[in-house]
Amino acid sequence: MALYVEGLSERVAHKGMAQFQEMMRQQLESSMDAELEKLVDTVTGADRDVCMKDFKGFKNLFHRFLQVKGPSVEWIKIKRPPEDSIQPYDKIAARGLPDGVAASLNKLVVVKLNGGLGTSMGCKGPKSLISVRNENTFLDLTVQQIEHLNKTYNTDVPLVLMNSFNTDEDTKKILQKYTHHRVKIHTFNQSRYPRIHKESLLPVAANLSMMGQNADGWYPPGHGDIYASFYNSGLMDKLIAEGKEYIFVSNIDNLGATVDLQILHHLVSQPNGKRCEFVMEVTDKTRADVKGGTLIQYEGKLRLLEIAQVPKDHVDEFKSVSKFKIFNTNNLWISLPAIKRLQEQNAMDMEIIVNPKTLDGGLNVVQLETAVGAAIKCFDNAMGINVPRSRFLPVKTTSDLLLVMSNLYSLEAGSLTMSPKREFPTTPHVKLGSSFTKVQEYLTRFESIPDMLELDHLTVSGDVTFGKNVSLKGTVIIIANHGDRIDIPAGSMLENKIVSGNLRILDH
Repeated sequence: MALYVEGLSERVAHKGMAQFQEMMRQQLESSMDAELEKLVDTVTGADRDVCMKDFKGFKNLFHRFLQVKGPSVEWIKIKRPPEDSIQPYDKIAARGLPDGVAASLNKLVVVKLNGGLGTSMGCKGPKSLISVRNENTFLDLTVQQIEHLNKTYNTDVPLVLMNSFNTDEDTKKILQKYTHHRVKIHTFNQSRYPRIHKESLLPVAANLSMMGQNADGWYPPGHGDIYASFYNSGLMDKLIAEGKEYIFVSNIDNLGATVDLQILHHLVSQPNGKRCEFVMEVTDKTRADVKGGTLIQYEGKLRLLEIAQVPKDHVDEFKSVSKFKIFNTNNLWISLPAIKRLQEQNAMDMEIIVNPKTLDGGLNVVQLETAVGAAIKCFDNAMGINVPRSRFLPVKTTSDLLLVMSNLYSLEAGSLTMSPKREFPTTPHVKLGSSFTKVQEYLTRFESIPDMLELDHLTVSGDVTFGKNVSLKGTVIIIANHGDRIDIPAGSMLENKIVSGNLRILDH
């Protein structure tokens, strides 16, 4: 009897705790709704309408955030994807291209994620406006690539830029320079969500202004927001009405993400009779990519697994190159009618990324975000294509910039291709120290970009400069001690060398 009473009291206590937690959740949602209403009341007209659409998406995310209990995946349920769910690129390319490639291209829209700033590389304004090769910016190269397609095949592939409130104004100003290019360029803005206080879980912004300290109260909520903001903008319906069926989405700083006719043909022709609504380009993982998201089979669906979703006990397993062999390049091919259907059914389900931040004043806040690739599980007949590494060429740092500015690549019609003189298909591993972090300082340290065709590994640390026509081969390590400076003379050839602070050059 005593055991029964004890068990009953535990159940009552558990039920009581669950009721209390539910009451707290409802109270938090009610408080959030009241705060958002106050913020909406600070604007009028079209701004108010946009704001209310944004807040509708945020409320949905916040509601789900409060409901989440524990990790979003159970490790024991994770399975390897079925063999046919990730196709090798070579198998798709072997089918060849039909004569009617133009018809397929006319169904395509190229979408570039253009919400990021160049602050990590010491630049102001949109990252897409940083010069990366022969005075061409990321945006210049993108426009050149699509214009080349349109001229070659006599097609009308438009470019769509998803801007954020950080990049929209500067990007729109620069678009005037492309008026006479053979590319129609459209833009839409991703949502603007309120950062929330880590403790109270209420917005930190006092109003909708982007001026002064209040600007820190807002953030663009990750690229998973593309589905809702594209749909809300009205641009999606306009493109569907023009006969567009697929979008090719990629990060604007991935210089390998060009339109691939083989993948497009595979999508449009649907050889297995089933309409594929979502293709994720994946590529083989190296030790440098251990944190990249991977594809798994989970509860009968293909799903993206990110490191943030992995229980701590299994992080090493997730990073293993032998178990999880591929990672997501964030090059995605997605059916426009399918996005429209899922948005209208409110069926777009993406895991929430909780991103903690500390503002300049020391205030701890939380950003709720989603990732575009996480929606793969919502689409019918989704698949992965294992593409060559050359389709993943992101420029996140000046170390990456050095690679794409060098003679490792040639530039034609906005596309970078590896030089045939490079004997191995992989790029060198380059690690530039903190003196090279900002683009302006990096540029002053090279009189010309070194010859890197035979380079395997380069590490540079400290106050180092390079003269003209320097050649680097094998493994080269250059380390200037604190207070010392190393100037690599013009015309130098360093092969398997260590150059230390006192300018001794040693065989490596």
